[in-house]
Amino acid sequence: MPSPPDPSRTAKKTAAQLLNLDFLENRAKVIDLAAFLDRLDRASDGLDAADADFRARELRRALAILLEHGPDRASRVLDALSDPTEEPIDAAPGKGATGAWPGKGGA
Repeated sequence: MPSPPDPSRTAKKTAAQLLNLDFLENRAKVIDLAAFLDRLDRASDGLDAADADFRARELRRALAILLEHGPDRASRVLDALSDPTEEPIDAAPGKGATGAWPGKGGA
């Protein structure tokens, strides 16, 4: 049986409490993401190729959502990176999930 949630993690907190609890972890994630984008920019096929790939394009679009103010950023980022279609397809076009939806432009 799972243990009950830790009240220190689930109770409503002040901004200072949240920063004290989670800032360093999220700082590391932002640095990791910046390093990934730097590597993508330095890729041997150049920045234009990175922007042409739907995954890079959709990741940049999701990052823009992170910088917006307002509620539900996590939900909006997930929606931005998810396939919005509801009709099933006969077969997957590749070996597995890509983590972003190519949209009308395709992969």
